[in-house]
Amino acid sequence: MRKVLFVNACPRPHSRTRLLAQKVLERLEGEVSEVDLFQEKMQPLDWELLRQRDQLISSRNFSAPIFQYANDFAAADDIVIAAPYWDLAFPSVLRIYLEYVTVTGVTFRYTPQGVPEGLCKAERIFYVTTAGGPVGGNNLGYDYVKALAGTFYGVPKVLCFKAENLDIKGADVEGILKNAADEIDHAVL
Repeated sequence: MRKVLFVNACPRPHSRTRLLAQKVLERLEGEVSEVDLFQEKMQPLDWELLRQRDQLISSRNFSAPIFQYANDFAAADDIVIAAPYWDLAFPSVLRIYLEYVTVTGVTFRYTPQGVPEGLCKAERIFYVTTAGGPVGGNNLGYDYVKALAGTFYGVPKVLCFKAENLDIKGADVEGILKNAADEIDHAVL
């Protein structure tokens, strides 16, 4: 059975981003496992954690708990990331999560020429976001995830679904969300 990893970076209980991500998840086949980043309570990688992690990588002990996120990410067939649009990017918990995911020997390795080579199984990452105002071409969060996917993880396809201008006075919120949901229905097979 296909494995779908749902990375939930939505802090609000009734998140519009999560609502759209659910549309993507409904279109995908497979067993869904969720990582709710606001429930995980991950710490940023400080000197002590980095030292421990480096020792484990050197000994190739990838079964240690610190690598659980990277192992799950590498094993997923499809990945759905739900992240509201904050400060031109995404909530900081997603950045911390990606630090835990980007592990030499699990999600990527270096070739003898020093070039990163992806080790992830996923064929696609679906990046879902919503914004109160306009996103335009300033979606640095999506750009960051897409760069990691192509440079390190080896995931060939990264799709972005967004609903923007949701908090603009007079906005047709239901219409904007419906248009985004229709885009998901047409693009996700």
